[in-house]
Amino acid sequence: MDLSDKPYWFKVVDFLQQNWAVISTEAGMAKVIFFSDTCGIFDELTFPSSTEAESALRRNGFNTYDDDVEAQKLIRRPVGTFRPVPHPNGPIYSSGRFWR
Repeated sequence: MDLSDKPYWFKVVDFLQQNWAVISTEAGMAKVIFFSDTCGIFDELTFPSSTEAESALRRNGFNTYDDDVEAQKLIRRPVGTFRPVPHPNGPIYSSGRFWR
């Protein structure tokens, strides 16, 4: 799966650790795909539109990487092969534990 051509969203979750997301549109729906600094895809959520997906990402502390010049000075976009991986805490966003 190649996600590198989509705008990246990020959220700093710990010192030197970010969670990343992209919005992929398919069949009129918007799927938010969450991945780690090492390109491991660990969760996803589906929304009725890209606008709703963007709003939910912002509400949950994610920012667009390309628009954040300060973040670009400190962190780099993940590079590598995207692949599914289990998260140590399970599906953290789709479970609702860390999503509002």
